[in-house]
Amino acid sequence: MGTIATRTRKDGSKAYTAQIRIKREGVVVHSEAQTFERRPAAATWLKRREAELSEPGALERLKKPTVTLGEAIAQYLKDSRKEVGRTKAQCLDLIQKHPIAQMNCGDITSKDLSDFARDMQKGWRADEGEREPRKPQTVGNYMSHLGAVFAVARPMWGFELDQQAFRDAATVAARMGLTSKSDKRERRPTLEELDAILAHFDERQKRVPHSVPMVKVILFALFSSRRQEEITRIEWADYEPENKRVLVRDMKNPGQKVGNNVWCDLPAEAVAVIESMPRKGARIFPYGTDAISAAFTRATRVLGIDDLTFHDLRHECASWLFEKGYDIPHAATVTGHRSWNSLKRYSHIRQSGDKYAGWKWNPLFTGE
Repeated sequence: MGTIATRTRKDGSKAYTAQIRIKREGVVVHSEAQTFERRPAAATWLKRREAELSEPGALERLKKPTVTLGEAIAQYLKDSRKEVGRTKAQCLDLIQKHPIAQMNCGDITSKDLSDFARDMQKGWRADEGEREPRKPQTVGNYMSHLGAVFAVARPMWGFELDQQAFRDAATVAARMGLTSKSDKRERRPTLEELDAILAHFDERQKRVPHSVPMVKVILFALFSSRRQEEITRIEWADYEPENKRVLVRDMKNPGQKVGNNVWCDLPAEAVAVIESMPRKGARIFPYGTDAISAAFTRATRVLGIDDLTFHDLRHECASWLFEKGYDIPHAATVTGHRSWNSLKRYSHIRQSGDKYAGWKWNPLFTGE
């Protein structure tokens, strides 16, 4: 099946070309060759390659078009029936710019994936900007989102991504401290911080009347526990004022998102915010999540407020409910948690009453 041809170069040195041709019914169905400086090396390659090509399905695999990891990620984003969240899409977008995305799926080993995790830990970026090391929890998120592609690539599209190689790399990354599970955040905004943030946006609203009414968005998040993506999806048709509840569509859940529609109760303060919104269009808060996130982050930086995110308002609401005396089942009707275990860490807070009673930004506060 294979031959070795000797060729003399102009300088008198010799080159040895090992060539393989495979015929089926008199027709050449596969041909490949490689040149070596020494005949033993050519013979060794020829023997190894012949053995590989004799394995069942080897020729069929050669006929398959080569697919890069970047192309596999693009296919995943295109075909996934489950809505890909903003954070996951951002992570996969960055991975597509990493050198590993240019590798053919079948060539990626656990070492390549381990090196990728190490690059991410060191702060790899697509541009040449300053690099800051990433936390193990952040690297873990990148690996988790990439793992979702490895899980479906072979059975769904026939792409040669090796799940075992990914599992091995994930084990190595965890053992070496490159990845870890996310820490449970305990950050709560103080009344002084909320005062500063709301005053900042109130002043901005006066200067730029058509800007996103961040005061109302923040207060609704604070008193409803809704995530910013959920807030921007709520429609007037989803609001039942007589029952003081809203239908939260596609609520985030580890096992399901799209179609996970949940009715959530609204505290009186959250109802008051909704009732103050103009009834224009289908959505109650017709704004973009990126605009809300960017505005909140910018404000905290301008005001010198460290380590406070918009999502912390959801945690603050859960703590506030327990401080008011809610038990776990009652609080879950507001937050929408399926697992009460997720709420237990808030339930141990010492009952201290309503910290927002009489607060000047409280939608129910009349100032009398």
